Amino acid sequence: MSDITLYHNPRCSKSRQTLQLLEEHGVSPKVVLYLDTPPSAAALKKLVRQLGFKSAHELVRNKEGDYKLAKLSKDSKDDAVIAAMVKYPKLIERPIAVKGSTAVLGRPPENVLALIKD
Repeated sequence: MSDITLYHNPRCSKSRQTLQLLEEHGVSPKVVLYLDTPPSAAALKKLVRQLGFKSAHELVRNKEGDYKLAKLSKDSKDDAVIAAMVKYPKLIERPIAVKGSTAVLGRPPENVLALIKD
């Protein structure tokens, strides 16, 4: 186990590639299957900050069917976006790797290498 947490969806190719890349570099992250155990609103707000995003909407997969179900738009307020991601975790962009106070989106998977350079 390492000090990296990976919000992972095993059905997503980018998520699988990111996990494999970490493992190839000797990192065994704590894997959070966020579809099974969705993050809380507070955890999502923290992830948005850790990722350096200006709005929660940057963390949303807006092409998912749940985006329409949640009645979201590009103008939706952060609280509505966060609430939608809690209710519909498939909306959360993935994978997300977190180390300490820093998070990166594994798109492309090589982005996570920034967390293991020391």
